Amino acid sequence: MSLIELLWPAFGLALLLVFIHAIFGLEIIRRGVIFTDLAIGQIAAVGMAISAAFFDGMYQTPLTLLFALLAAIVIAISSRRVAHIEAFIGLLYALGISSIMLILAQSSEGMELFNRLNAADILFTMPEDLLWASALYAAIAAVMFFLYPKTSGLGKEILFFSALALTVTSSVQSAGVLVVFALLIAPAYAALVQRRFKPLFFAWGFGSVSMSAALGISYLYDLPTGYTIIFCVVGIALVFVLSKSKDWNKKEV
Repeated sequence: MSLIELLWPAFGLALLLVFIHAIFGLEIIRRGVIFTDLAIGQIAAVGMAISAAFFDGMYQTPLTLLFALLAAIVIAISSRRVAHIEAFIGLLYALGISSIMLILAQSSEGMELFNRLNAADILFTMPEDLLWASALYAAIAAVMFFLYPKTSGLGKEILFFSALALTVTSSVQSAGVLVVFALLIAPAYAALVQRRFKPLFFAWGFGSVSMSAALGISYLYDLPTGYTIIFCVVGIALVFVLSKSKDWNKKEV
């Protein structure tokens, strides 16, 4: 099997992950609820932990979706009723991560499973996984581009967080909680501190280049793919944001 045959599904999945998460990342930063995705991802991972600990990996997708939707609905309702919503979301994240540790505590492979939930290896993605992700993310993107702008009030909140929950359900299983967080925030953050290009297009380009570099480095140096993605995407974003801070300071002066 050639290198291209081996890696093209992983590269395709990486681009899909960048595509869908940039859409949500820009909205999350604009809303000022940065840790929403991390909390939903962590609660979704509780479903994965239950599947691994009690059902030998069966029912993983429905359990993950159930917990992701539960977290999304709680956050959607709380965002309109709770003061200091970021503190509430932070506590929800802490509840999720502690629940996972308690669920996996009795498993001999507990820490290995925990690491996989945080940052998975996408290098050996199968073509059928890529096909499923393409169909799902295309449907979610259509909802966000065409239906979401036409809604309002609580219905708009529930639609946004439910679509985010569906996205997280798939991406957490494919890439892990921390990878999802990095892809949601880093490209969108970099896109919003520049003024030259449209934020969504810039986020797509920035994320694609960063992910491609991460996959190449991971493969060449035999490094954990998930954590390499986090390091590259977040590291490049931080350097870019710091470089742009000079421009922002000049405009303020």
